[in-house]
Amino acid sequence: MVILTLLHPQYRTPLKQWCFQSESLIRIGRAPGNHVILDDLLVSRHHLDLRQVDVSATGTTVGGTASWHLVNYSSNGTYVNGAVLSQGLITETSLLQLAHGGPLLKLQILAATGSAVLSQSAIIKEPQLPAIPQTSPVLKQPQRIPCTHSGNPAANLFCTHCGLPVKVEKTIRQYQVLRVLGKGGMGTTYLVWHPASISATGEPQNALRVLKEMNADMAKIPKAQELFEREASTLKQLNHPGIPRFYDFFIEAGKKYLVMALLHGQDLEKRLRQHGPVSPQQAIAWMMQTCDVLGYLHTYHTPIIHRDIKPGNLLVQAITNRIAVLDFGAVKAVGIPSGTRIGAEGYAAPEQAQGRPVTQSDLYAIGPSLIYLITGENPSRLYKRTSNGYQFMLDDYADITPSLRQVIDHVTQPRACDRYQSAKELSQALANCL
Repeated sequence: MVILTLLHPQYRTPLKQWCFQSESLIRIGRAPGNHVILDDLLVSRHHLDLRQVDVSATGTTVGGTASWHLVNYSSNGTYVNGAVLSQGLITETSLLQLAHGGPLLKLQILAATGSAVLSQSAIIKEPQLPAIPQTSPVLKQPQRIPCTHSGNPAANLFCTHCGLPVKVEKTIRQYQVLRVLGKGGMGTTYLVWHPASISATGEPQNALRVLKEMNADMAKIPKAQELFEREASTLKQLNHPGIPRFYDFFIEAGKKYLVMALLHGQDLEKRLRQHGPVSPQQAIAWMMQTCDVLGYLHTYHTPIIHRDIKPGNLLVQAITNRIAVLDFGAVKAVGIPSGTRIGAEGYAAPEQAQGRPVTQSDLYAIGPSLIYLITGENPSRLYKRTSNGYQFMLDDYADITPSLRQVIDHVTQPRACDRYQSAKELSQALANCL
């Protein structure tokens, strides 16, 4: 018999329990149809299997009970007692974690006799959790009607008297929509106010956020749903100043929503359209900052390929003038077959266009991004066939120095093995051009 207990991530108290008395295969994942369904974005749709070993064939037992074999199917990984396990035998008492930072399951393998057998009522139970102590008091803010103070300028989002939103277009769950930030093929992005993010002193704590709503027509496409959920699950894992912070993911009235931190700034594509090309020194500095984010992604415990690095997805933050990388809907874990061709023309590496991206594919995009920032030209127009194969033709641009051109040529080699092999190596090469 197998007992699986979902534990509270902080207090390790039981939240839910499943008991399997005769099953020889237990499937765990996020999708309906699994024996154990865990509604967490870090959990893959089919995350892992627990399979009972045929003792009659092998004679293998663990502690006098039937042996169980774990098989992981998730790119996020499965940890058994703190160690990554792709497949193998597990002990009679183990702690399973589905993905780094994911749900915790306590596994117990018991002999299905005597007092060890649980009653049917114990198959799924939800014990009362202990009260969670509050480190600082937080005022619960009711859903308020828009501010009624007069005398506010027409363009104001917030009242100069009370600090509350002047106009709320609509409310989605607890988020008050102030205005539309943008609309795209995948969804609509809103600027929202989170009323509960008010401290006991009355000060807002990241109360302004970005709410991304998946378009209804895209929700009918399985691949689009997968990419939207992938962005949410990826952001939930990451913690880097150059990546938007994850706050929430939920489904409301059949629509999927992702809530992220609001980053003040402008993406490089819009910035160049408004102000024109930048100096090589500024372009190099921004691309070195992009390399810092890519280095974090590529050396993550499960390395992540962004797959859509381009000026439109690189935002210059207003206060720090530093780059933040946006749009994680196309990310892919290293080693997981893709087949999906994702990438912007002029910025995507050859192998990426064939659906076989590697970490060096992200680095490739730094080359054409530099070209765009310094020249203002669409890099695809400068990519031409030469006697040595295809390459970017930069002879007419004096601002691109020979040393910088050498870096661009190196990072945009057709074969990934001929490029810089890490973001750190590329960043150092760029630093040498300053």
